[in-house]
Order: sequence, then C-alpha cells, then structure tokens
Amino acid sequence: MAAEVLINAGYKVDLYEVMPTVGRKFLMAGKGGMNISNDEPIDVFMSRYGRHISHLKGAVDRFSPVELRQWLYELGIETFVGSSGRIFPSDMKAAPLLRKWLSRLRSNGVNFHLRHQWIGWVDGSTHKLIFNAQGRSIEVNADAVILALGGASWPQLGSTGSWVPILEKQEVKIAPLQPANCGFDVIWSDYFRTRYSGKPLKSISISSSIIKELDGFIKGELLITEYGLEGGVIYTLSSRLRDEITLNGFAMIYLDLIPSISIVLAVNKITQDRGKQSMANHLRKQLGISGVKAGLLREIVVATDFNNAEKLCALMKSLPIKLVAARPISEAISTAGGIEFTELDHNLMLVKKPGVFCAGEMLDWEAPTGGYLLTACLSLGRAAGMGVIASLEYLIDENESY
Repeated sequence: MAAEVLINAGYKVDLYEVMPTVGRKFLMAGKGGMNISNDEPIDVFMSRYGRHISHLKGAVDRFSPVELRQWLYELGIETFVGSSGRIFPSDMKAAPLLRKWLSRLRSNGVNFHLRHQWIGWVDGSTHKLIFNAQGRSIEVNADAVILALGGASWPQLGSTGSWVPILEKQEVKIAPLQPANCGFDVIWSDYFRTRYSGKPLKSISISSSIIKELDGFIKGELLITEYGLEGGVIYTLSSRLRDEITLNGFAMIYLDLIPSISIVLAVNKITQDRGKQSMANHLRKQLGISGVKAGLLREIVVATDFNNAEKLCALMKSLPIKLVAARPISEAISTAGGIEFTELDHNLMLVKKPGVFCAGEMLDWEAPTGGYLLTACLSLGRAAGMGVIASLEYLIDENESY
C-alpha cells in the first residue's frame, strides 16, 4: 500500500521482500475466506483497537472501511457484507485480489526484489541499507525507507521478528512481541485429550470477569485441541486473557453449554423422572448435552455433582476452564507489541532515524480478527507512504528556501 501511494505520486519505488513471493501472510489470512474489513459504525469499529485507538485513528480516518471498499472496487474486486457485518471479496478469495494488485503495481513501475533480507544499515547510515540476497551482501541507497516487516507470528511466511535487535541497537523502544489472536493451554486428562481433540464445541458462550463491557459473555464456537482451546470466540478475548495469565499465572473462563436454556428450565428438565435411562442419555434428551459437551462435563465436574440437579445445572451454565498459558507466538494469527508509537512522529517516521518510516504489524498495536487487522495494516501502509511524501516535499521546500 505504501508503494502504491508513492508510485502514484511519481516517486521511484523499490520493494524488497525476504520471501520468494510477496504477500504470503496476506494469502494465509484469506485461506478460510478473505475477511478484509468490517461494516460496523466507525466508532464501534475503532473501539476494537482498545487502548491503541488514538494511535490508529488518524490512519484509519484517512483510509476507512468505506475507502477500502472503494479501493477494491477500483482494483476490479467486488465486495459484499456478510450477516456478521464482515466485508469479503465476492469470491471470498485473497489470491485474485493479490494478483490484480501486484499486476497494477508492476505496470505502474514498482520494482520488486525478491529473496532480499534486510539486515541493517551501512555504518549506522539512515539511507544506505544492507541486504542479504541469497548469500550475497548488497548495499542500497534510498532517499527514504519504509519498514513493513511484520510481527513474529507465522514466521514461515516471512515475519520472523528478526528486525527487533537491529532497531534496538538504534535505541528504538520496542514493546515485547507477544501472541495475539491465539489459542490457550488447558491441562486436559489423557482420556479427554485423546477422545475429543479436534472436536468443535458449538453453540456456547464464554463469560469472564475480564469481559464485563461485553455484557459478561460472548457467543460463538471453540475447538478442543490436544493442548487446550482454539477458535474465534477465544481469539476475541486473547489479549486480555494473555495479560491475565501474565499477571496471575492463569486465567479463568466460564462456558455456558446451554445458552438458550435458563438455569430454572434446565433444573426442571433434568429433575424429571428418567426411569432406567443413564444420566448421559437423560442429559442428551432433555438438554442436548452429548458428544464433546458431555465429555467436557465429565472432564470438569466431579462425579457426586451429577446427583445434584441444581449444582449440575449451575455448572452447565458456568463451567470453569483454567487457561494456563497462551500458545507460542509462532502459532498465533497476529502479534502484539512492537515499535512504541512514542518513537514515531505524526508521519510514522522514526524520531531517532529521520528518513525511516514504519508501518503495519511491527508497530505496537493489536486487534481481534474480523477485518480489523487487515484494515489497520493497509491504512498504516497508506499513512507511511503519505508520510514519506510529506517529508520529502518538506525537504524540497527547505532546500528551495535555502
């Protein structure tokens, strides 16, 4: 996006990519359906960035979901709004979008240099870069530099976080990189892990003391894994759960396995005479508790509580699950932490490295899935490109005045 802004403004642009092809994480983000933005009211949309709103507002205001959809339309990509408010390309795919975009960039004059890993500057210079190009050291001079190096999630796609020590040597303050939109470890029994790993937990809601602002619960689905839990509903909470674990060593969530049934109705149903039926069959018929839900109850609830209708129903409505760790950053969908915004001016230029601009996931912000990550990355890329233009034009004006 930064390259597009600059090439359209008449500047010569060279784009250096560490991988053999560009946009690999972009393609991975679209693997299950390319959710590129969200059609929420803009104040609701911005609230998804939490404490980072003030840092992202300027960029998103200038390239909001409305402008993003128009940009896609001009690229030849039709979009639609799903029932959840999420915005998708009509064919739900990332690859056609990326192909059209790269074709336009190349035809407009952007020069792509693949398999080039940036490893720093020559003698601390701002404008002379060093790249490792398949074992060869290459020096490149530039009037301005934009770093868009990603976080450290999905490192096999190129974003390894290897830039952190390079910038730390320049005394740039960087908040520690952490997993965001990630799964969590739960200590399952061997039986439960073996029997239910890979099974989806559908039609549930999650409550926790950390989500009071969301009316105390979030509805959705989870996936049982051999190490714990994954899924969109827990990704939404991942930043707060991660911070809770850092603070206390664990985080508690509570699952409502029967969100459409009140506790009073549930008690009435299971206190009905079950005759010779087993409790498992009785719960299945009366409350729809079967499969992985039944297995999870047996995993968490002590045997004696199955004989106490009130206590059993209370647990079905609020089943405690102890999360003991966030999954490694390499498995996470996105990254929290990065270059602190206090290190950047209003043009996204590093104060300690004039002429060097930064954009995207390498900055210190995070957001849940749902279109917010891609929208912010594209907006920040655009803002960095505009920042370079503003900076270079200022230098030209200064020189002419001189």
